[in-house]
Order: sequence, then structure tokens, then C-alpha cells
Amino acid sequence: MIAPVAAVLAFIASAAFADGGDFTSAEIVFLGEQHDNPAHHARQAELVAEIAPKAMVFEMLTPDQAGRITPELVADAEAMRAELGWDESGWPDFAMYHPIFAAAAEATIFGAAIPRDEARRAMETGIADAFGRGAARFGLDRALPDEMQATREALQAEAHCDALPEEMLPVMVDIQRLRDASLAEAALTALSVHGAPVVVITGNGHARPDWGAPALVALADAGVSIATFGQGEEGGPPLDGGFDAVEIAPPVDRGDPCAAFR
Repeated sequence: MIAPVAAVLAFIASAAFADGGDFTSAEIVFLGEQHDNPAHHARQAELVAEIAPKAMVFEMLTPDQAGRITPELVADAEAMRAELGWDESGWPDFAMYHPIFAAAAEATIFGAAIPRDEARRAMETGIADAFGRGAARFGLDRALPDEMQATREALQAEAHCDALPEEMLPVMVDIQRLRDASLAEAALTALSVHGAPVVVITGNGHARPDWGAPALVALADAGVSIATFGQGEEGGPPLDGGFDAVEIAPPVDRGDPCAAFR
């Protein structure tokens, strides 16, 4: 059961949707998640049904995977799982994600995942060269401000249980920026081709409006209206970044998340 404070936050966020505020009028809506929390995905599916997007962008899909999705495939969850090779992808159970696709089965699907070989190339060549044409549009040709760089490196260290070598932290921040840019580019392409609204399904880190993909959309095209929605967990850290609305769900029992790093 959702705790009282979570219920209040949920009501506030839901009211924003129901009243036709930024979430229903925005051209691009970022719906954040913690990837392994089923309550977060259930809420995303509800909001997608309300927003009725013309297109959806998924962090979890490559452009090739997204291009194979049709309404007929969405209608068959097991066939879709197999077609996408989901079980080999490393993402959580497809049963949590399929209702999001089904909530807007006619929407065109875009993928923004950075394949591992491209991420490795970015580590060697730099993120601007790896992204290619349009890198400057998303700020990839420029260093982050020192304070932001330090903050983001600290978050990467914490996320990896302080197990990463210090020299890897700037690389991890760069890869995060590259993924932010890929999401932003896919969202703007979807908007240009199909019109509003566009929904982006991604982790909270990529959805944060201060420096994630929404910030890069705004950098590339300040005229696009954006809304951001983050989802946390009871007892978990606060969601920073200035989301337009936040909801808190029951936590997932993950055991010791740092065990793998020992």
C-alpha cells in the first residue's frame, strides 16, 4: 500500500494530468522510471493511455528494434518479446514494459538505445565524434561546467557503489550525455515527423529536466514545450532535477545492490 506522503504526491501529479496542465498540453512528455519497479511501469502505461501519444521513444530499444514494431506485433506480447530479443537485452521482464506499448498500440515507436559497440567507440573517439552530425546541437562538442561535471561524476560513483576507478567517472558521464542526446534527437525527430504529443520512456536520470534529455531538447529547440515526470520509491533518495511532477511508489527488494561490485 502506498504510504500517506506517497498518496499525496500521487494525487498532486495526477491532478496535473487531469486538469489539462503541462502534461496533457506538452509536445514532448518524459516519463521517468526505475527500470525494475513494476509500479513505475504500471503508472507509465496509465499515463500513456491518457496522453494518447502519436509516437513513443524508448531508451530500451535500438532504432532497428523499434522499426520492427507494428500494432499487430504489439497485440501479441510473446511474439513481440521474441522479435525484439528482449530476454537477451538485459532489461527487466518484458511483462512490465508491454502494457506501455499496448496503451498506445497505434503510436509509432522510436528507439534511442546506444549499442555497446557505439558506446565503446565513444570512449575512444569522444562523444561528439561518436554522435556525428548534430553533436553541437546537443552540446556534445562542449565540456560541462566544472560544478555540474563534478556532481555528475559523484552520482556515477555512487551508482556504481564507489567501485569504479576514478579515471572512469568522466567516461561514464560522457556516455550518459551521449544517451541523453540520442533520446533528445529521437524525440525531436518523432515530433517533426508525427506531431505532438510524443512520450519518452526512460530512466529518471535521463528524464531529469536540468541536465538530462529534456535539457538537450530545450537546447536544440527552445520552442518545444516539454513536461517531465519522475518516479521514486518510499525510503529512497529524493528525485533531484526539478521534475514537473513526482510520484513515490513502494520499493523493490533488490537485496544488496553493491554485492556485484565486491
